[in-house]
Amino acid sequence: MNITVYCGAHYGKDPEFSYRAKELGTWIAENGHKLIYGAGDVGTMGVLANAVLDAGGEVTGVTPDFFVYAEEIHDKLTELHVVPDLPERRLKMIELGDAFIALPGGTGTLDEITEVITLTRLGRLSENIKPVMIYNINGFYDHLFKFFDRVAAEQFFGKKDRENIKEVKSIEDIEKILETAGMVDENRTTLYAGRKDE
Repeated sequence: MNITVYCGAHYGKDPEFSYRAKELGTWIAENGHKLIYGAGDVGTMGVLANAVLDAGGEVTGVTPDFFVYAEEIHDKLTELHVVPDLPERRLKMIELGDAFIALPGGTGTLDEITEVITLTRLGRLSENIKPVMIYNINGFYDHLFKFFDRVAAEQFFGKKDRENIKEVKSIEDIEKILETAGMVDENRTTLYAGRKDE
């Protein structure tokens, strides 16, 4: 399975972020999955990719060409896709992914995972389930989940939309949610206009 992971070019203040990124990367490789990520070699991006490679796994990086020119990409990737800009990078990472996970990160990480959430809501991601997970390490995303709850309560999106945003706190949580990957999405919406959620 191709697992697209969004994460930061910084390590973050909490050492747990890097620890969990390494744990996730090792798990991806040891379970025969393939990592799709933003091609960086620093921050939790680098930790994640190195963990997959060190455990014998495959890593595909996707990066805009200006990062290549700045030499800010990992030089040991299994495969590298160079695209013109950030929007194309997001689209390619979505195209390649069978499941999506956001680790703690900044606005770039948030931008990437919310696009996946939006495409899922609109029924534009896939006819089959491609799980969307936010890895809430040490409460990093607590406020974001409160925001999603408020959005649903105010009816800016529906109950099913909220349920599709999966909070995970461990590898075990991720494993359980990945069991649904590839199943037919019976709740998939292909027409957004006039839609009503229960």
